[in-house]
Amino acid sequence: MIRCHFIPFFNYSGKKVFYQTKGNNSNKALIFIHGSGGNSNIWKEQLNLNVSYNLYTLDLPSHSKSDEFSEHSLELYVDVLRTFIEQLDLKGVILGGHSLGGAVIQSYYFKYPNDVTALLLIGTGGKLRVLPSILETVKNNFAKFIEDMNDDLKNEFLKTPGNVCYEDFRICDEFDTIDKTALINIPCLILVGKEDIMTPVKYSEFFNKKIKNSELVIIDNAGHLVMMDQPKKLNEAIENYINNYL
Repeated sequence: MIRCHFIPFFNYSGKKVFYQTKGNNSNKALIFIHGSGGNSNIWKEQLNLNVSYNLYTLDLPSHSKSDEFSEHSLELYVDVLRTFIEQLDLKGVILGGHSLGGAVIQSYYFKYPNDVTALLLIGTGGKLRVLPSILETVKNNFAKFIEDMNDDLKNEFLKTPGNVCYEDFRICDEFDTIDKTALINIPCLILVGKEDIMTPVKYSEFFNKKIKNSELVIIDNAGHLVMMDQPKKLNEAIENYINNYL
């Protein structure tokens, strides 16, 4: 019997960091990390994955239900993830990351390669430059940045302060590990929406070319937020990969 339960927070340097979990009676863990300005709810459909892993999604520091932090950096996000894994004593860990979350899990792997058994690189890249116009809009007019989003997505973005979203995009803009991509030597599933314009298909094709033990799945009728645009197709691809190859 699959049981769903929620253990709200773990502690990081006296701050509370929120997470959601769904237990599948496993001694292995699959952890999802959201992208810029997002939160753990972005993965709500992935908590229904039919895999033999306990499932976890986090709110990064200052995002949604997590406590506010005074500074934000890729190093902080990696260290928070490390603390989460250690506090819960998680083993057999697969890390899944979208966009900024992909930068977090790549950086985590390069720092702690023995902690990770596989990566799910979802709508992300080894380099994540952000258009100056987007950075400017997010920094100075966050309301304009989210005005064209559908109501559900807009409501999720409004749970995180605009300045934190800007810091996320700044972190993305500075991220560049393409010179190390070929050093990734664990199984990797690379997933991208065919219509993704923020992290286009060529980013994922680069991963597939450089990472020896990788599989690329391009999902039709999906943009950057592939987990929301085509949740069933994304889940099917993840389930097929984990259940048949890991």
